[in-house]
Amino acid sequence: MAHPILRQKLARREFFVAPGLQDMIAAKVANKVGFEIVYGSGYWLTASALGLPDAGLASYTQFLDRMSTLVANASGAVIADADTGFGGLLNVAHTVRGYERAGVTAIQLEDQEFPKKCGHTPNKRCLPAADMAEKIQVAAEARQDKENFLIIARTDARAGEGLDAALKRLEAYDAAGADILFLEAPYSEAEMRTACQHFTKPLVANMA
Repeated sequence: MAHPILRQKLARREFFVAPGLQDMIAAKVANKVGFEIVYGSGYWLTASALGLPDAGLASYTQFLDRMSTLVANASGAVIADADTGFGGLLNVAHTVRGYERAGVTAIQLEDQEFPKKCGHTPNKRCLPAADMAEKIQVAAEARQDKENFLIIARTDARAGEGLDAALKRLEAYDAAGADILFLEAPYSEAEMRTACQHFTKPLVANMA
């Protein structure tokens, strides 16, 4: 069941930090520190559990198992990485339903082609913006709890297409039903500020 705290913080326009967690020991530490929201990082969980790079090598089943375990161990709400949604539109709907049943509060979907790469590596390739917007629309429609289970739409287009094109992509994902927008790997603090001023919906800043 999705935790209402994330929606409540966004409604109050409250800034917050969600630590990216790589394993359940880190989750226990986050509980002791008192974090109300944590981030299940696909990269870190894959590296910790499987010793593999962030290159689309882990399956939906493996991701779901790790995120379910994180939900069971974290005292706060869990934002969970789902890479590209593990396939086409049917896969995205299946992923959303699985994550929601597991108790995740927000699911992050990105617009890279499969197999994806870490967002901070070169030569990333993105889907056409219209295809990703359709994924976001399917994700928004597939969830049962449309109030508290949130959709995060991430674009990795900054490096390959430029800032303006990346913002255009986020506009399309916003219109498709994303609750939170994510400009991955901006080049500067000024670009982060530009993105935040461009949208009324909340944005993620990945401090990797």
